[in-house]
Amino acid sequence: MIKKPVKLEEKNNNSYDAKDIYILEGLDPVRKRPGMYIGSTGVDGLHHLVWEVCDNCLDEAMGGYAKNIRVELLKDNKVAITDDGRGIPVDIHPQTKKSALETVMCTLHAGGKFGGESYKVSGGLHGVGVSVVNALSKWLRVEVYRDGNLYSQEYEKGKPKYNVKKEGKCSAGQTGTKVIFSPDPEIFAKIEFDRKKILDHLRQQAFLTKGIKIEIIDEPSYYAFYFEGGLLSFVGYLNRSNQPIQKEIFYIQKNYDNIEVETAFIYNQEIETQELSFANNIYTPDGGMHLTGFRSALTRTLNDYARTSGYLKESEENFTGDDIREGLVAIVSVKLAEPQFEGQTKARLGNPPARTAVEAVIAEVLKEFLEKNSTDARAIIEKCLLTAKARKAAKAAKETVLRKGVLEGMTLPGKLADCSNREPEDSELFICEGDSAGGSMKSARDRKSQAILPLRGKILNVEKSRIDKMLLNKEIRSLVMAIGTAIGDEFNIDKIRYHKIIIATDADVDGAHIRTLLLTLFYRYFVQIIENGYLYIAQPPLFRIQLGKEIKYAYNETEKDKIVKELTTGGKKEASINLQRYKGLGEMNPDQLWETTMDMERRTLKLVTVEDAQEAERLFDVLMGERVEPRKHFIQSRATMVKNLDV
Repeated sequence: MIKKPVKLEEKNNNSYDAKDIYILEGLDPVRKRPGMYIGSTGVDGLHHLVWEVCDNCLDEAMGGYAKNIRVELLKDNKVAITDDGRGIPVDIHPQTKKSALETVMCTLHAGGKFGGESYKVSGGLHGVGVSVVNALSKWLRVEVYRDGNLYSQEYEKGKPKYNVKKEGKCSAGQTGTKVIFSPDPEIFAKIEFDRKKILDHLRQQAFLTKGIKIEIIDEPSYYAFYFEGGLLSFVGYLNRSNQPIQKEIFYIQKNYDNIEVETAFIYNQEIETQELSFANNIYTPDGGMHLTGFRSALTRTLNDYARTSGYLKESEENFTGDDIREGLVAIVSVKLAEPQFEGQTKARLGNPPARTAVEAVIAEVLKEFLEKNSTDARAIIEKCLLTAKARKAAKAAKETVLRKGVLEGMTLPGKLADCSNREPEDSELFICEGDSAGGSMKSARDRKSQAILPLRGKILNVEKSRIDKMLLNKEIRSLVMAIGTAIGDEFNIDKIRYHKIIIATDADVDGAHIRTLLLTLFYRYFVQIIENGYLYIAQPPLFRIQLGKEIKYAYNETEKDKIVKELTTGGKKEASINLQRYKGLGEMNPDQLWETTMDMERRTLKLVTVEDAQEAERLFDVLMGERVEPRKHFIQSRATMVKNLDV
C-alpha cells in the first residue's frame, strides 16, 4: 500500500516537497520494481521464483534438518514445493505481534537467517526469497507441518486472505513446509515453466547437497535425484562425454576459518574449460573471490610442481592461467556464514576471506595430491606443456595473419556481397551454404541492408582445432573478416559490422551439421556476439503448398498436414494440390526466398542464446567426439523418433 502524507498547501507542478515522497510499505516495493528482486520479469525471473522457494528447502537440508524436497508442476501454471524440514514457526512474533509464518511471508528481510543459531549457512541469505515469491504471485498457499498439527494461510498478491489457522492434525512425526503458488500474469507477460531448466537446476542442487533426495513431478513424468558422492558425482556427470587423463578425481572438503571449502576437478583431452562456482549452493555464473582463489592456487601449485620436477627448465616461462585451465572440469563450492553477493540474483561472490580460504586449502591439498598421484600429475603437466606450446604457435600464426591485415577489416573476402549501409545497427549478414543458395539470396536481398556470405562445404570443426589451425581455414577466415570483430585476444565487439548475423542453412542433415559447426564456432570464439543478441537462425519453410492460385508455406510436418486439410475441406481434391518439399535454399527462386526467409516484415528468425550454443556444442561433442559409447547411446535412444531419414 502507498502511504500518503498529510496534504500540504498546493504548489505548482514542479514542486518537490514532503508530499512528493512516497513510501512503499510491506511487499509493495517488490510489485513496483520486481526486476530489483528477481532480475527480470522474463523467463529467468519466472524461474527465479522456484529457485527462491527451493533455496529455503535447501537451507534446511544444509542445516541437517531436511532429507527430501519435492517440486510439482501443477495445472494452471501452479507450482508446489515441499520439504520435510522443521516447518516455519507459527507462534506470535514479538515485534510484529502476528504469526511468525505471516511475518516471514509478508515482510521483506524477515527470516531466520540474519542472526542467532537457526541457520549457520544459508543460500537465501537476503531474507527476501519467499516473501518476494508471495508478492509476485496471483495466489499463494503455505502449509506448515509442525508440533503434530497442520497450519495454513493463503495470500493474494502478497496480502493475507485470513489469519494463520490450524487445520487439524498431521501424520505422527511429520514436519516441514509446503508452498503452492501461481505467478501473477500482471507481472509476468508469459507464464510457462521450462521442465528442462528446472531439472538442470535441481540436479545441480542435488549434486551440491549430497545425501538429499529431490523429486520433480510433472504429470505424467517423474524424476528423482540423489547423489551420495556430491561433487565427485557432479564432476563425473560434467565430464561424461569426454576422455579423462586422470585416474583419480581431485577432491577436497575442508574447513578454513569457518568457511567450508569443497572442490573437485579432473582434466580431459579437450581444449575447452568448464568451471562452475557456488556459494552456499547458489550458482555464481560470474565467479568471484572463491573462483579467483581456486585459479590462483591451481596455477601457482602446478607451476611449482613443474619446476621442481624438471618439466619446466629455468629458461622457460611459467604456464599461464589459460595453459593451466585447458581441458579442466572443475567445481568450487564454499559455504560461509555471511556471503556478500552482488545483487539479489547473486551472480558474483565478493567476500575476500573466501579467496583466502580456497587458495590456502587448494595449495596445501593439491601439492599432496600431485606427490601421491605421480602418474596423474605427469598427465596434467604434459597437458599444460602441450597447451603452452600450442598457444605460442597460435600467437605466431595469428600475428602473421594480423600483419597481412586480414583480421582488421582492411580486406573483405571476395565472396562477400556486402550491403551499402555502413551502420551496424541497420545491417545484417546472412551466412549460407554453397554458391546456389548464395546466388538466390543475393538476387532476393535488400542490397541496402542485407549482406550475403556463402560458405563452401562444411567449415572446420573448431571443437578439435586451435586458433592457429582455424586461421588457415579459408571459410573461417572469410567469416572473421566479414564480421569485423577480429578473434582471440584482438576480439572487439565494438568493431562488429552487423547487428544481425543470420545463419541460413538447408533443412537437411548437411544443413543441420553446418549450423551446429557454426554455433560451436560462435560459442567458442564469439560468445559476446551471442550475449549481445546479434546471432540468429533463419527459419525457411520446409513445404510450399499450392492449390490453384493460393500458395501457403509450412515450416514442419504438422503445419503441412494442417494446411492440406484446410485446403481440401469443401470437396476440393487433395490430388489437385501441388506440394513441394524444399531440401535447400537454392531450390527457392528469389521471390520465394524473399517472401519466406528474408523479408523483415514476414520472416521468422530464432534468436540464439548462450544456452542454445552450449547445447549445440555438447551435442556436437557427443556426435563427433572420439568416444563411441555416448554417440551409440544417443543414436539408440532416438532411433524410434526418426521420421524423415535423409540418406
